[in-house]
Order: sequence, then C-alpha cells, then structure tokens
Amino acid sequence: MIIDSHVHFWKFNPVRDAWITKDMAVIRKDFLPKDFSLYLNKNSIDGCIAVQADQSDEETAFLVNLAKENPFIKGVVGWIDLTSDKLEQSLQNYQSEKLIKGFRHIAEGEKLDFFLQKNVLNGIALLHQYNYTFDILLRQDKLSDAVKLSEKLSNQPFILDHCGKPDLKTNPLKEWKSNISELSQNPNIYCKISGLLTQGNWNMIDEKSIFEILDFIFLKFGIKRVVFGSDWPVMLLGGNYALWMELISKYVSQFSKEEQQFFFSGNAVKFYKL
Repeated sequence: MIIDSHVHFWKFNPVRDAWITKDMAVIRKDFLPKDFSLYLNKNSIDGCIAVQADQSDEETAFLVNLAKENPFIKGVVGWIDLTSDKLEQSLQNYQSEKLIKGFRHIAEGEKLDFFLQKNVLNGIALLHQYNYTFDILLRQDKLSDAVKLSEKLSNQPFILDHCGKPDLKTNPLKEWKSNISELSQNPNIYCKISGLLTQGNWNMIDEKSIFEILDFIFLKFGIKRVVFGSDWPVMLLGGNYALWMELISKYVSQFSKEEQQFFFSGNAVKFYKL
C-alpha cells in the first residue's frame, strides 16, 4: 500500500495564490482530485493526505469537502489560527470531523522565532490536548526554530515537511545536518520525504544530492519515522510524479519489503491515525 502524505489541491486564484509567480507557469492553474486521480493507478497510489496551501478557515473546509467526495483522500492537514481567542472552541467544533488529522501554518514565510511566541506555543499545545498533529514547514535557515519548538513541546506529534527544505543549489548543509540531528532525537517527530525536486535546480534532477539528503534523514530518523510524500503539484516545478516515484523506489530498494511498507504507508497511517 502507498499513501502520499503530502498533496495540495486548489482552484487557482492569482491574488490569493500570489506565491505562485509567473515563472511557475506549470502550476498556475486548478489542481483538483480528478487531476490527482490520474496518478493513482499509474503509480499504485492507494490514498493521500490533503495539506493546506492557504491560511484560512475556508481552506480547511474546502479540503474536508474534497475528502468527503473523494475517498482516496484519507485525511486533511488544515489551517487554524493558533493565536485566536476562539481556538479551543474551533478545535471542539472540529472534533466531530474525523477527516481532520492535524494542522499546519506556513511558517517559512514568518520571521525567525515565530513558533516561540507565547500565543503560538500555547496554540500548538492546545492541538495536543485535542489529539491533533502539527506539520512543521520551515526552510533550512530557520530550522533552529523547529528544534526550540520541539524542546518546549516535546510530547506534541510533529512532522517535518520536505526534510526541512535543504538547499540543494548551494549545499551549505552543515547547519541543516546539525538541526536535523537534534530534531531526530525527539521520538515524537517524524520526517516527510517530499518536496526535494524543487530544492535544487528545477531544470536538472540531482540524484546524488537528493540521495545524500535521504542517507542522512534515514540515518537519523530511522525507518519507522520517515514518511513518503510528493508535494504534488508543487513538485511539478522540478520534475514529474513518475520520476519522483522512480527515484524514491530506487533509493528504498535497499530496505526489506517490511521496511518499505513502513515508509510508503505504515508510518503515515500511524502518525495521522488513518
């Protein structure tokens, strides 16, 4: 079984989705479940997790509705205002919506120490009380925030998106490795093997650099805390789905069938309680 733990859906809006710039023409359009369903049979994908791409309550509702209409969407990582006075009320309201597994904030666009603000910390702590996971989205230059966050809320189930976005263009990985090493020591932190096609040169797949990243991640997190994902459709900027599947399948061929099952689905099922 294969679960893609990181898929986005959107109806493209040039104002709301201003982050999709003109040099990203390939993803400046709608991407909906019917588009992703084309990959299911071709790549033997059994299901996916829909992850927020917009910071709004409407985004969460949009993804939940898509999941209800498309059974292959096994869960939703939505967005919620972590600093809202009504956060607990919102979490209580979401308790009846079993498709919501966790939440994410696009923290890579925030200032350093965003996660360390008292109201943000309190908000994430509240997620834990209601049994929700939290996806950490940070580039490698801000990964120290993830380390500090995990130290302050060590019992919260976290998952690091896109291997912490290592810079594969210039490869200054010393600090990335240091932060990854510290993060991996917390058994409540998992890591998504996703999004790496867009961390390097979009016009060239650097298999050697990607495999070096994977070597380090698998070494530190171990086979039971790494989770397969794609970051579709953003990953189309640097390749295609079949290419990513081929690359990842080649890498994990070194592991036993049982270990590959943990990676491709078992760990996602456990972390997100699918």
